[in-house]
Amino acid sequence: MADAREARQAALRERLAADELDGLIVTHLPNIRYLTGFTGSAGILLVLQATTILLTDFRYEAQAPAEVGGAASVEIAAADLWDRAAKLLRGDHVRTLGFEDDVATVATVRRATQAVQGVELRPAGGRVEQLRARKSPWEVAAIREAARLAGEAFESAVGAVRPGVTERDVAVVLERELRRRGSEWHPFPTIVASGPRSALPHARTGGRSIERGDLVLLDFGAQLDGYCADLTRTVVVGCADERQRAVYELVREAQQRARDGVRAGMSGSAADALARGLIEARGYGAAFGHSLGHGLGLEVHEEPRLGRSNGEPLPEGAVVTIEPGVYFVGWGGVRLEDDVWLTGAGAELLSDGRTELRELP
Repeated sequence: MADAREARQAALRERLAADELDGLIVTHLPNIRYLTGFTGSAGILLVLQATTILLTDFRYEAQAPAEVGGAASVEIAAADLWDRAAKLLRGDHVRTLGFEDDVATVATVRRATQAVQGVELRPAGGRVEQLRARKSPWEVAAIREAARLAGEAFESAVGAVRPGVTERDVAVVLERELRRRGSEWHPFPTIVASGPRSALPHARTGGRSIERGDLVLLDFGAQLDGYCADLTRTVVVGCADERQRAVYELVREAQQRARDGVRAGMSGSAADALARGLIEARGYGAAFGHSLGHGLGLEVHEEPRLGRSNGEPLPEGAVVTIEPGVYFVGWGGVRLEDDVWLTGAGAELLSDGRTELRELP
């Protein structure tokens, strides 16, 4: 892990040097973790050309050095982190520093500007995220294991989906199974949406009682060693009717086509078109309003994006979701989601890929 962090920092320094930056102020916690291994809730990371310094507070006096090891020097600030950062920078002949403008608040930028007077601050967001998009074998293994336990948790919990049970009750069972199998946390609020509510792509799990004949959409995730998996399954309570079966099979066919066809090097928009083209050809294009997928890693939504507006090539090594969906307000919706790794030889499925239609008793 230490060697990986050193390599990550070296790659970042190369990018900063190309942009004529003496360093980068990193405040986004997932990026700090990626570069140093630190998992605390407060910190500023200074990645300079000659050194890397993590500033945090007394709560992490023991934790930070243990997690970071030799990946950075650790400074425990007695008071304000920015005041300590300013003192450290004064003797380093730093003239230009990048900051993460894509995540920094106005208040953070204001405080940084006050603290590093005499140093030019330049927007430099996305530099670490671009590195994070390409996963190492160790990272892929963590996501694969998270996806495995998520699939197993679903298999154990799906029996709770039955008439008279509320969405919230099903979510409790699913989240318990996720934790019981080792998920560190839920990367996002578990979605259980039934009947007409399954037409809400990002529904909030509620108190609606599930009824026979309902479509039930379950979107859930697991997290291991900080890395996220993200799955969606849609089931039918009872026997599917003709429309439910037709919509389900369309989404399943579109997802399979995208899973089979997605490749590193193709654009995010071309990947999206693998599923969207089929759905549009069947006349349901307006019912597929979101993108095909997104990157997975230390965050459940990260680079790259698989959507109509992304003309950039998908990097080799990325882990992405494949999640087409079709939704009709007042009727319901179907979404199927699996996680794949974009290797040099194609796309490798990391989740179980069990997308056959489930008709529950």
